[in-house]
This record gives sequence, structure tokens and C-alpha cells, in this order.
Amino acid sequence: MTPDELETLIAGRRSSMLIDAAREIDPAVLDRIVNAAQWAPNHRRTWPLRVAVISGDSRKTLGDSIADAMTAQGDEAMKVTKTRGKFMRAPVVIVIAAGIGQSDNETEENKYAVAAGIQNMLLMAESFRLAALWGSPAKGANDAITNLCSMDATDHVMGIIYLGWPTQSVAAPDRPNIAVTRLA
Repeated sequence: MTPDELETLIAGRRSSMLIDAAREIDPAVLDRIVNAAQWAPNHRRTWPLRVAVISGDSRKTLGDSIADAMTAQGDEAMKVTKTRGKFMRAPVVIVIAAGIGQSDNETEENKYAVAAGIQNMLLMAESFRLAALWGSPAKGANDAITNLCSMDATDHVMGIIYLGWPTQSVAAPDRPNIAVTRLA
């Protein structure tokens, strides 16, 4: 891959929920997307990445688990109802979490490593021409998600990726110029 090809891939990546919820993704493609996350920089090689690939009826179970946690903390009924069905909008949902470190600093560095891994996953998805959206977990639902996904209770959910085949393209948003300070 040339620098120009890489730059095109990076600039072409979009967050999109314009996904065909019925069209399946080859498991070998999913494995390649998930494995791309392991190549992100990782401080002290702590290997903090935790992943759950969710498809089929388990997507509804995820929505119900998160919605139940939202109900328990008093979230609005309309928001809770929407959550119950929203993971059915994509054929695959990937939950990504960061493992706890041996210190507060290491835990923070683990989160950075996992965030970089998520970007690798999004770029790999783009290379397969899949649509993807990195969503944030509902506030207060971390325990419900990690429990459902057989992760440790101390793991921190960094995101939920909706993944599927696009139904249409998404225009590139205008981006501001980066303010760069150069010291010589």
C-alpha cells in the first residue's frame, strides 16, 4: 500500500448506520477486522483488548440488558424502549472493552491502546467496504454489558461498533484545519 492509498482509506472512512441489517458478514472477514485491533500500540504489552462479537438474537439480548440497566437508573422510558431494539439495526455488533491495569496510569494507557485498536478495526472494515459506526455504551450499563459478554467486572467498555454492508454512501463532513504548533 502506498502512502496515497493509505491516506485515501483513512479519509474515506465514515461513521454510518446506513446498514443492511439482513445481509450477513463472512466470519473470516469479522476475524480479520477483530484481529486488526491487536496491532495497535500497547504500552508495556499488557494486552488489554476485550472483544465480544454479537449477532443473531444475541443483539436483542444486548439491547435488553442495557435497557434494563438504564431502567434501573431511571432513564427516560422512550430512550429505554429505543435501546431495546437499536442493536438489531446491524447484522453484527462488536463490544470492545479495555482491561484494568496494575495502576491507575496503566489502566489509562490500556484505554488508549484499545481506542487505537478500535480505529484499526474501523479502517479494516472500511477496506472491506463495510459500513461501521463506533457508538458509546449507555452510561451506567458497563456492568450489564461486561456480564453479558463474559468479560471481567473490572473491564471498561470503550465502545460498541455496529457493522454491516452499506445501503448507501455517506458524504464527507467538512473538517476544520488542524491548529499545529511547530517548535524548532
